[in-house]
Amino acid sequence: MAADPYTLLGVSRTATEADIKKAYRKLAKELHPDRNTDNPKAAEKFSQVTSAYDLLSDKDKRARFDRGEIDGDGNPAAPFGFGSGGGGPQGGFRADFGGEQAGDFSDLFEGLFGGRGRAGGTGGGFAGGFGRRPQPKGANVAYRLTVPFTDAATLAPQRITLADGKTIDLKLPAGVESGTQMRLSGKGQPGPGGNGDAIVTIEIQPHRFFNRDGDDIRIDLPISLSEAVLGASVRVPTADGAVMLTVPKGSSSGKTLRLKGKGFHRKSGGRGDQLVTLMVDLPVDDDALVEFVQGWKDNDRNPRGNLGV
Repeated sequence: MAADPYTLLGVSRTATEADIKKAYRKLAKELHPDRNTDNPKAAEKFSQVTSAYDLLSDKDKRARFDRGEIDGDGNPAAPFGFGSGGGGPQGGFRADFGGEQAGDFSDLFEGLFGGRGRAGGTGGGFAGGFGRRPQPKGANVAYRLTVPFTDAATLAPQRITLADGKTIDLKLPAGVESGTQMRLSGKGQPGPGGNGDAIVTIEIQPHRFFNRDGDDIRIDLPISLSEAVLGASVRVPTADGAVMLTVPKGSSSGKTLRLKGKGFHRKSGGRGDQLVTLMVDLPVDDDALVEFVQGWKDNDRNPRGNLGV
C-alpha cells in the first residue's frame, strides 16, 4: 500500500505550499545520500520524501490525492470512476474495489452474471475487468543535481548519470532555481506496469561574485578613482562572458548601472538584467593622492546633507 505523502513529510492535510516546501527541505537535508553513505535506509527514505513532495507540490495531483482519485504513488486509486459515492439522499450506490480485493469482486460479479458481461449479454459488460486495478509502475528514483550559477543563468545543458549507468543531457527550464524538480519519464525502477520516473531536484551553486535577485543578477564592480572621476569604458563579467560597460563621469560608490538581458531566463519569456553597483577602489599609501587631497578644498558641499546632518 502506498504511503501517505502528508505522513512522509510530517505535515497536515491543510498545510500550505510553503509548509510543505519547508518540511521537504528539512528532511532532504537530513536524509541526503551524501550525508548518509553508510545508511541505505536513509537513501530509501530520501527517495520516498522526494516522491511525496513531487506529488504534494503539484496542485492538480494534490487535489486528486485529497479526493481519493490517486494513491501516494500517483497511481489511480479507483479506476473507472467507482471510487466516489453516487445516488441521491438515500445514500445511493458506492463501490470501492481497489486493493487486494479487486480480483475477488471481479470474480464474484462474473459468477453472478455467468460471464455474460464479457460476451456483451444482459450483464452489460459488468464482469469485463470490473474494478481491476492497473499494474503498478516501478518506484520513482530521486536525484539531486548541483548546477553552476552561470550554467543556471544561461540554461546550459547538464549531464547526469542515472542509477542504471546511462548518461543523459538535461535541458534546464526557464525560471530554474534551487528546489526546482524535473521529471524524467520512465527513468525510474522497473515494475509490472512499466518503469517509474526519475525525479531530479536542482541545487544552484553560489557564485564568488554574482548574486541572484529574482531574475536579475547583481555584482559589485571595483573601479579606480580616475575611472570614477573622468568616466571610462571598463570590462565587466556576466554569466554570458565579459562585456564593456560605460562608467559615467563623476560616478560615486553605490551607483548602479543596468545591463539588459544578462540575468536569468524568466518563465514568462525573456531574461532579467544584470545590476552593476560601482565601488570606488582607492589605492593604499599613495603619497601623490594624499598630497593632492590635502591641497584640494571641497568646503562648499555637504555630501551628508540629505541625511539631515
